Amino acid sequence: MLNNSVETSINKPFISKIIQIYLSVTKVLEKIALPVLVLFMRLWMAKIFWYSGMTKISNWQSTVFLFREEYKVPFVPPEITACLATSFELACPVLLIFGFATRLATLPLLAMTAVIQFTYLDLIDHRYWAMLLALILFYGPGSLSLDHLISKKFGLLASSRGDVA
Repeated sequence: MLNNSVETSINKPFISKIIQIYLSVTKVLEKIALPVLVLFMRLWMAKIFWYSGMTKISNWQSTVFLFREEYKVPFVPPEITACLATSFELACPVLLIFGFATRLATLPLLAMTAVIQFTYLDLIDHRYWAMLLALILFYGPGSLSLDHLISKKFGLLASSRGDVA
């Protein structure tokens, strides 16, 4: 049996090496995998809302009817709600795709998701949408975005992760 000081001196290089490997792997993941993951989240949310907006404009009378009779968003006339929802569903996905004004673009989508969740359908999907949009809002669009390029150009990067201020 070895005494404590000998065991500690034997284990230090091994533990140090394990920590170095772990830190190297996480650094690679942060630089490569995380930006790709955030891009995927942006594209996924853009697809969902874009298709919804395209469905709305394909038959406007039906859309207004649904907002009047089915969705019944409180306090706002159905024509205005339909127009706003459709506008946001078509404009915000484009911003998400390019990663431009990304955090701003997530706000109306998060609001619409909350309205859908609490006034129309209580589905688990809407909670996932909200979670992904919140991650994009709080983390930022990642380094694969116009926001990142613009921030880098003007020296506005918030951290080494590639976030934008």
